[in-house]
Amino acid sequence: MTIATSADGTPIEFSATGDGRTIVIVNGAMSRAVDAGPLAQALADAGFRVITWDRRARGGSGDRSGSTPDDEVADLAAVIDAAGGADAVLGHSSGAVLALYAASQGVPTGALFLSEPPIDVDGSGTQTPEFAARLQSLVDDGRPGDAIETFQIEAIGLPREMVEAGRTNGMLDALAPLAQSTVYDTRLVHRMRRPGADLLDVKRPVTVLRGEQTFPVLITASDWAAAHIPGAELVVVPESVMHRLDPAATARVVAARL
Repeated sequence: MTIATSADGTPIEFSATGDGRTIVIVNGAMSRAVDAGPLAQALADAGFRVITWDRRARGGSGDRSGSTPDDEVADLAAVIDAAGGADAVLGHSSGAVLALYAASQGVPTGALFLSEPPIDVDGSGTQTPEFAARLQSLVDDGRPGDAIETFQIEAIGLPREMVEAGRTNGMLDALAPLAQSTVYDTRLVHRMRRPGADLLDVKRPVTVLRGEQTFPVLITASDWAAAHIPGAELVVVPESVMHRLDPAATARVVAARL
């Protein structure tokens, strides 16, 4: 593991695997660098050097109270710089939103691969400042599990029965340490709601990926992004099902374009 220092001094932990052109993976909500392991291995097997990292308030990375989407942009920039540059950034879910936002702010991401970005295309989404404040209150009150459950039900749209089952199968305990990061994901998605030309004209190759079978809101968001980002290509990946990115199929898409 290696530490990159973000602009506000927050330590961001990352690691590299493989050799070749460098791809930085940006994970989605409630996930850590280790969760990108299968994708990183598939990309390494395809001949790439792959960077995985813990976004702030996750895993081995630090945090700062009141962190903003711009702080997360700085985190990605610090990782890219510490890694010696990037030929591409591959973001999944909210990680795709962060990758797009960072590119719009001038971070040298190289080519962008955006997997099912949950962009709030019409401003009707539930991830609002008020929702972020409610999650923060739960975290501050020492109720991280309740914050995770609230995020899963109201932001992601998972069935309540499925979420409540997490209390008995151990999933809630595993995710509770990531509760603060749900606040940051909420702020990030809200920052990119109804994005205009200034946030979409990133002047680099963009590939938007989505599965055939995934949440309808993600189909809408992915197709919208591909249609509105200048020059973007939409690739439907049949192997990726219900917002679970298929490592081997995704690696094939990336390799064909790099």
